[in-house]
Amino acid sequence: MADKKDYYESLGLKKDASDADIKKAFRQQAKKFHPDVNPGNSRAEARFKEINEAYEVLSDSDKKARYDQFGHAGVDPNFGGGSPFGGGFGGGFGGMDFDLGDIFGSIFGGGGGGTSRNRNAPRKGERVRAGVSVTFEEAAFGTEKDVSIQRVETCDDCMGSGCKKGTTAEKCTDCNGRGVVTTQQRTPFGVMQSTADCPKCNGRGKIIHQPCEKCKGLGMVRRNRTIKVNIPGGIDNGQTISMRGQGSAGVNGGEPGDLFVTISVKRHEFFERDGTSVLLSLPVSFVQAALGAELEVPTLDGKVKYTVPAGTQTGTVFRLKNKGISNLRGSGRGDQYITVNVKVPTSLTAEQKDLLIKYAEAGGDTVDSKKRRKK
Repeated sequence: MADKKDYYESLGLKKDASDADIKKAFRQQAKKFHPDVNPGNSRAEARFKEINEAYEVLSDSDKKARYDQFGHAGVDPNFGGGSPFGGGFGGGFGGMDFDLGDIFGSIFGGGGGGTSRNRNAPRKGERVRAGVSVTFEEAAFGTEKDVSIQRVETCDDCMGSGCKKGTTAEKCTDCNGRGVVTTQQRTPFGVMQSTADCPKCNGRGKIIHQPCEKCKGLGMVRRNRTIKVNIPGGIDNGQTISMRGQGSAGVNGGEPGDLFVTISVKRHEFFERDGTSVLLSLPVSFVQAALGAELEVPTLDGKVKYTVPAGTQTGTVFRLKNKGISNLRGSGRGDQYITVNVKVPTSLTAEQKDLLIKYAEAGGDTVDSKKRRKK
């Protein structure tokens, strides 16, 4: 007993630790080394016993004061011939000022003295995910699409009971219809309580003697369905539409889950998108840019006539108001922006070259001597 570990060291604390620090350290260590978390691990069991012993002393102000003054001899009658103060260390979980269910509930679903959840309570059905592809124009203005999904539905032969028509299920007497059974085990640290699926009914709370032939007693069947999805104008690539109640059926009378449809927008031949704006790069010839021209410009609404003014430079941007994407969360539409791209010819006829040289000489521009026309 003379080599017993210091209680503060057992909990990873310093001598000046506060009551809150002691409680926090014990909770962290207890979660880590609890026997239910480490079944069959003797080292973890011994460690848990050690931190439990340390906490029982350090959480009690009187015991903590004696321990701080006299060490283990102040609290353990079996240490060094006994304590001069009488009393001693009591095993188990006596002296703790909180419910162990608070510590282990998140691990065991209510074990350690907590209340277990009713396995047969109504539960919402699982969500279903799907994807659908739309064109650039469909995303801009909205459309309706048929989407194929697979979801779990209530069996229409047994109406979810799992029983063959004309029969009923028997309430499980082992778990009293709860689907779980509670067991208690006495250990050196006290009485441990745990819950598990009832082995007799496999956690269902009922026993079906004549199962439904269609669903094999499950009460649910998986079906392929085609759902119409209303896609609003302004939807963008990667966005998801939520359809409440279109997912899998709920369990034990719970509400159905939801359907989530993710949109994939196809690339357009020449349009690009920036929010509610449509972007277009418009190629024009050198002559059209220099002299000005009336051109047909493609838009989401069809081609429109637009006059490019004389002297337009490459990179110039023009705006067509209200020719963009519908506003997803409001009214109206964005605009279309046209960026002029002046094309430089890559192959010229002899006549075209001669005319361009004349133009260059008239303006005083220097040209390659080899390209000059012969006089």
